Amino acid sequence: MICREDQTKIDHWVQKFPEPKGAVLMALRILQDRHGWLSDESLDAVAEYLGIEKVDVYEVVSFYSMYRRQPGGKHYLKICTSLSCCLTGAYDVIAQIESQLNISLGQTTSDGQVTLQETECLGACQGAPVGIVNDVDYHEHLTPKSVDQLLETLQQEVEHE
Repeated sequence: MICREDQTKIDHWVQKFPEPKGAVLMALRILQDRHGWLSDESLDAVAEYLGIEKVDVYEVVSFYSMYRRQPGGKHYLKICTSLSCCLTGAYDVIAQIESQLNISLGQTTSDGQVTLQETECLGACQGAPVGIVNDVDYHEHLTPKSVDQLLETLQQEVEHE
């Protein structure tokens, strides 16, 4: 399940920790980057490769929202629904996105491009409500107007891929 190239990448991270268990986060990220999501087989393969208990790998995946447990779109749009974001309109933002993309939370657009997800704290409460695209591109102080602009920008990126 883990190809030679991924083994090399994982081994790089294993060397940085006193125990192989320390490389679980990066091993999972490496497999997710290759496959787009993490199946049970992928999780089991990480546990076997690192020589750790499966439960240790499953605990990590269930805790962090950056890991995807089912196939989704090419792009992931996550909206924080922690307290600060909720109090400043996160669910209004989600409703706007659902309306624009014609999907609900957890769904992927019919063209397979965008998956909309709810996430816990993104650590940017000062900019609430907050969203993140593909786990790297933060968007703060979201409003209906800025959501429209964000979706338009995302659509342009999709068209240029």
